Amino acid sequence: MAQDQRLAGKVALITGAGSGIGLACAKRFAQEGAVVAGLDLQAPSGWAEIARGAPTTDFFVADVCDLSAQQEVVAELVQKHARIDILVTAAGVATGGPVHLLPEAEWDRVINVNLKGTFLTAKAVLPTMVAQRAGSVITIGSVEGIVGMEGGSAYNASKGGVVLLTKNMALDYAGRGIRVNCICPGFIETPLLHAAVGAEALSAQREKIRYQHKLGRFGKPEEIAGAAFFLASEDSSFVTGQNLVVDGGYIAGLRVGFAELMGLA
Repeated sequence: MAQDQRLAGKVALITGAGSGIGLACAKRFAQEGAVVAGLDLQAPSGWAEIARGAPTTDFFVADVCDLSAQQEVVAELVQKHARIDILVTAAGVATGGPVHLLPEAEWDRVINVNLKGTFLTAKAVLPTMVAQRAGSVITIGSVEGIVGMEGGSAYNASKGGVVLLTKNMALDYAGRGIRVNCICPGFIETPLLHAAVGAEALSAQREKIRYQHKLGRFGKPEEIAGAAFFLASEDSSFVTGQNLVVDGGYIAGLRVGFAELMGLA
């Protein structure tokens, strides 16, 4: 499908760009004409495909928990391109377990990557956006940051923190022309989903989760990238401080099978 190059002239930094939602955002933004810089613990094998036809693409191997490393990335991008217009914080990890059984180290790992990592990436990028008096920051939360789920203590807490951090940043930086919004995906077909509920032993639970997505399926990374494109583009120029839920109806309400009885399935 031909793209309109609606992000031409924009510079985007995307964390977690090695796979899943981050990689899908990188591909979509590049198709739309943006200069794209990806950041992750390792570069994806398909990154060269993103570069094909895009103005410029860079990939940086760095940890979102390392502020100095991210500040170096930002400095290099600003030196090369003079600005950063879009930030997407898609880096994330998951773990499971009730509080009394969850190891402290696992709690720390999830909070550090998902919540503190979002904070540190924003901290590295925002001075540039403040100076240029413009920018769009797009954090990646989760429906699990809005409603709970069994066994999701650390992950849910981290994503709930991202949701509220987003609102605070929107308040703090609106006066400098910086919009800050959060996308809360449902369960998306990514390596993170596979790691969480991909085991054969969890097939029954996985089907129950799928069933609660009222559209009858898990989402695709490209569908989240489409929402991110909206928030990065001028179409959302009057949108800030929002949680854009993209979940196939997951949190719309409880699904128990009455639609099937009414012949609406």
